[in-house]
Amino acid sequence: MVGVDLARGLAVFGMFSVHVGPDVTGGGPVGFLMETARGRSSALFALLAGFSLVIVTGRPQPRTGRAGRQAVARIVIRALVLLVLGYALTALDTEVDVILSFYGVLFLVVLPLYRLRARTLALIAATGALVLPQVLYMTRAAIEDGSWADAVTAHDPVALVTGTDGVIELLFTGAYPVLTWVPFLVAGMAVARLDLARPGVRSLLARIGGALALLGYGGSWLALHLVPHALSAVASATHGPASSAWWSDTVGEPSGRPPLAWLLVAVPHSETTLSIVGNTGVAVAVVAACLTVAERMPRLTRLATPVTAVGMTALTAYVLHILALWFFNDVWYVAAVDSDARSGLAVLLSFIAAATLLAMVWTRLFARGPLEQLLHIAAQPARNIR
Repeated sequence: MVGVDLARGLAVFGMFSVHVGPDVTGGGPVGFLMETARGRSSALFALLAGFSLVIVTGRPQPRTGRAGRQAVARIVIRALVLLVLGYALTALDTEVDVILSFYGVLFLVVLPLYRLRARTLALIAATGALVLPQVLYMTRAAIEDGSWADAVTAHDPVALVTGTDGVIELLFTGAYPVLTWVPFLVAGMAVARLDLARPGVRSLLARIGGALALLGYGGSWLALHLVPHALSAVASATHGPASSAWWSDTVGEPSGRPPLAWLLVAVPHSETTLSIVGNTGVAVAVVAACLTVAERMPRLTRLATPVTAVGMTALTAYVLHILALWFFNDVWYVAAVDSDARSGLAVLLSFIAAATLLAMVWTRLFARGPLEQLLHIAAQPARNIR
């Protein structure tokens, strides 16, 4: 768990850099680091969410019988809490696309897979990455062309209560559509099913992660340059530098319906096959590196204790940083993205310092973060299941 918490802490810092860090268009080493975190931090979070699901439901062997039913109930309760918490944070109307509601639905969607073996889970994740982005592309086109989505939303209780597009947004049109984020969680479940203490497993994961990243981003670069008119089609749709569409979102977002060539990009949050493959590769490689550090590098592990503490309180850090943006009326956010890189970096470092200090103090006194403990308490009724 030390390695997993270390990876989760890095994901929190990456998330901070996306939400309050300097503008990536400033360039230079800082701009490159900020751009590297975009899309890949949230993918790492999603992969670790799948890992956590397996821990709750039993690792290395899934729980069965009464223990299995209680574990499933705990996941369901946690998913519902995250769903509600996500909508509550969204109602604050900050600049952040809150992911927690999508996480809640994702947990419910992948939960039936918790008993499967690592190889089967990996096959499902790969199939989902290959198929689901194309399904999402066609579904979004159908939503634009027809009125069926409006009819669904009109009778959707989630939409009526939250004032959003409800299930349609969660599954298809939101910032983190469940349809194309399922592969990340399933991949994390597959990693968790492995015997990570077995010699060679972590190095195998690192090689797999590197190969997936090369396949995703390298495949996108090749496709954009080899498929006739692909670069020009992406450039026309986004009015941005299409040459960066193989890994960077500086290309911008399509205005209107994306062209078919958009399926060849690996832009963060583009919801394409190549984007999912590349981001999964980065996430797997980071997890493998963090597990290796925790297992074989005790001195470096001690030095990384502040990052690990943030990982132990990741949910609390996520919620508090959104509350901070809301409380200060997005002053910090505007300062980060609209001013020079030095000011933006100062804002980012202040968020990191505050989260690290609070996490270190709290984890010295308690085993879980404050919101993590509340989530644990909320799931306690699952113990009454027979």
